[in-house]
Amino acid sequence: MINLELIRTDPDAVKRAAHAKRVDIDIDHLVELDREVRRSTEQLDTLRHGLKQASKQVGAGGEGRQVAKELGDRVRAAEQANRELRARFDALLARVPNILAPEVPEGDDDRDNLEVRTWSTPRTFDFPVRDHLELMLGLGMVNLDGPRKFAGGRSYALTGPGALLELAVLRYALDTVVGRGFTPVIPPVIVREQALFGTGFFPGSREETYQLPADDLYLVGTSEVGLVAMHSDSILAEEQLPLRYAGWSTCFRREAGAAGRDSRGLYRVHQFTKVEQVVICHADPAVSEREHYGLLDNSETILQSLGLPYRVALACSGETGLGQYRKHEVETWMPGRDSYSETHSCSTLLDFQARRSRIRYRAGGRNEFAFTLNNTAVASPRILVAIVENYQNADGSVTVPEVLRPYLNGLEVITR
Repeated sequence: MINLELIRTDPDAVKRAAHAKRVDIDIDHLVELDREVRRSTEQLDTLRHGLKQASKQVGAGGEGRQVAKELGDRVRAAEQANRELRARFDALLARVPNILAPEVPEGDDDRDNLEVRTWSTPRTFDFPVRDHLELMLGLGMVNLDGPRKFAGGRSYALTGPGALLELAVLRYALDTVVGRGFTPVIPPVIVREQALFGTGFFPGSREETYQLPADDLYLVGTSEVGLVAMHSDSILAEEQLPLRYAGWSTCFRREAGAAGRDSRGLYRVHQFTKVEQVVICHADPAVSEREHYGLLDNSETILQSLGLPYRVALACSGETGLGQYRKHEVETWMPGRDSYSETHSCSTLLDFQARRSRIRYRAGGRNEFAFTLNNTAVASPRILVAIVENYQNADGSVTVPEVLRPYLNGLEVITR
């Protein structure tokens, strides 16, 4: 959540951010609720003080028993009213969006994103282009029919070279970012509600999240949740920062309502594997901006070394999530879709997650809320879509990108 002082001192800035992000929230009502909570708390403190004084009189000479009883009843009633008021306030505050970086363009959806740059030129084929599903089925890289019998729609099993190619690209991405100073982590993928609230996925993304009702637990859609939550309710030493993590995890998303061409093949599935970059750093916008572009560079380096054409776009306000201050989307060229399609999302959240997760660090004799950032290093099977489609050959085989061959015992071409 954002700093409450900003809402109190500059509510118009928060209103502008909400409008730009297309978030329907009544900031004026929130400000009034804040005043009511403070008035209620002051009244409660006064009653508690009065009860304390009356209780002393009862203990000293037995006088004032009736006064103390009446004050006790009033305190309990005031406490209940205060709790209810705070609950209403907290529920509304949790829906307040973060402010936006000045350079973020206003817009409704990805059509309004601002293209920043492209890398390489999409390949021109001199034979009919196959999509990834045709290629992978033909090469024994994926099984759809079997898994969908027992696991339902959008289920799949990577098989043979498909499984090995996923492991190769994930390990290559992990090795790349670890080589740049990131600590590898395999975090839990089953978490409590607070972890999802703390990272800003709740309350807004409940419909996208798988729940385990019997245990009151949830499956994560990104290892970002666990990497940030590891430090919840903690005070870090300043010299620990920045913390840079590379999280490897299976991820789960319901993809409620997704349809159309995205539902074919492996582009949009319920279960996938991802290497995610997460940074926890000083509460300094300049430091945060530097870390943001460092995360972006890591992902671009991976795509360039894989030889995959891509473009980088600055997400417009309507595409920037509740807690995001700045977001770049990296879209990789996919010949089967004849378009650039999202494969990476690089986000700066300032102290939005740290406030919700209570992550602080000690600096200059005081505790400061840290800043957090994240970006995909690589996500599979979506990255496999780009690899097999861009590296396909006329005979239906797929050439293995050179940087992945050491992870595949030197295999150069996947054939049937």
